Amino acid sequence: MNLRQAILDIYREGLVAVLPENMIRDAVTVTDEGLIIGKEGFPIAGGSRVHVFGSGKASIGAAKALEDVMGDRITGGLIVSSYDDSSLERIEVCVGAHPMPDEKSLHAADLLINKLTSLTENDFFIYLLSGGSSALIERPFPPLTIKDLQDVSAQLMNAGATIDELNAVRKHLSMIKGGRLAQMTKAGGVVLVISDVIGDDLETIGSAPFYRDRSTFSDVQNILSRYNLSGRLSLSVMALVEKGLAGEIEETPKEHPFKIDHIIIGSNKKALQRAKEKASSMDITAHVITSRLRGEAGEAAKVIVALGEEVAANLKPYSMPVCIILGGETTVTVRGNGKGGRNQEMCLSALREIGPRPGMVFLSAGTDGIDGNSDAAGAVVDCDSFKRVEELGLDIDDFLKRNDSNTLFEKTGDLIMTGPTGANVMDITIMLIGGKK
Repeated sequence: MNLRQAILDIYREGLVAVLPENMIRDAVTVTDEGLIIGKEGFPIAGGSRVHVFGSGKASIGAAKALEDVMGDRITGGLIVSSYDDSSLERIEVCVGAHPMPDEKSLHAADLLINKLTSLTENDFFIYLLSGGSSALIERPFPPLTIKDLQDVSAQLMNAGATIDELNAVRKHLSMIKGGRLAQMTKAGGVVLVISDVIGDDLETIGSAPFYRDRSTFSDVQNILSRYNLSGRLSLSVMALVEKGLAGEIEETPKEHPFKIDHIIIGSNKKALQRAKEKASSMDITAHVITSRLRGEAGEAAKVIVALGEEVAANLKPYSMPVCIILGGETTVTVRGNGKGGRNQEMCLSALREIGPRPGMVFLSAGTDGIDGNSDAAGAVVDCDSFKRVEELGLDIDDFLKRNDSNTLFEKTGDLIMTGPTGANVMDITIMLIGGKK
C-alpha cells in the first residue's frame, strides 16, 4: 500500500463531503408540497416561491447548489460574501469585508435588513449561514461607528479574551447579532448552518443572527472590567453598555424564535465520518478520535505522533494499518515573520517527531483550502519528507522558530494545494500507520 497516496485520498474524500454544493444536495429535497430539509418537512402553501438569503464563506457555493435544486421556486434574495459572483441567476450578491468589518459590511447589512423587513408573515425564507458572517454583515447600535467595533474587538483579542467573551460583547453592540436580525422580519424560515466552530454551538456560529443569546449586558460589563478595558474604550461604547444595564436598550433575545428553525447541514464531524468511511473501504482500520482538537499546533502534533508510535511499537490500542482521524482548529503563537498556517506548522512539528521512521504518514489541512497567510491548504509528511529535508540541508527547528513552514514545504514538495474550496468546517488531521493487520 502506498501510504502517502492513501492518506491524500482519505483527506480528499472528507473534503468533498463538506463542499457547499454537496451539503445542499444531500440536505434539500423539493416536493410538490414544499421542502424536505434533513428529516424535517417545510410545507409551502400553494406552490409559493422562496426567498434565499445568506452570509459567510460558504454562502455562494451553497446558493448555487440551491438554485440548481430549487430552480424557479426561488423568487429572489441576497447573499453576502467576501467576493462577487455573477453566476447566480435568481439571487443577488453583495460583497462585505473579512476578517474585520468595514463600510462594505454596513452596506451589506442594510441591504439584508431592507429585504428581510419587506417580507410578510406569509413569506418563507432560507438563510445560508456559515463562518465569516460576523465580519461580512454588521450594523452597530447608534451612535457607535464601525471603528468603535473594530477597536473593541482588537482590544479584547490583545487582552487574551476568549471567543465566547468576544462574542458576548460584540453581540450587545450590534443591531443584528445574537438573534436581533430575526426580530426584523415577520416571515418564517429555516437557517441552514455550516458550522465552523468546535462543538457546533448555534449561539456562536456567525454570531447567531437568527438564534438566541444567553449572554447579557451585565456579562459585557464584567468582561470589560476583567480585562481593564472600561477606561480604554470610546465613551460611546461605555455609554451604550450603561444604557443596556439600565434597560434603555433591549437585551438580545433569550428564546429561539419559534418561526425560524435551524438545521446544521455541514460540520467537521461530517468530514471526519466520510474520511473514516473512505479509509474503511480501503481495508484500513479507521478511528475518529475527536472533532474538538485545539491548543498549540506543535503540541497537538507531538501527542498525535506519540499515539502513532504506541500503535507501531505495540500494535495497540489499534491493529495496523490504522488511520487516526481528528478534526478541529489548533492555534499558533506567532513569534516569527514567516509564511504558513496552523496546519503546516502542525505538519512540520510532526515531521520533527517522525524523523526517518518509515511506515508513518501525517497530514493536516484546512477544509477551506487556505492555511494562514499562505495559499496552501496544509501539508503531508513522512520519512521521505525528512530525507529531503536532510538532503537540502534544512533546519526544521529554525523554520519552526520563524513560523516559516510553508517555505520549507515548498522546497520539499509536501504542500497540499486545493485552491479555495468554498467549504469552511475547520481542519482535518490524519495519521496513517502502516503494516499488516
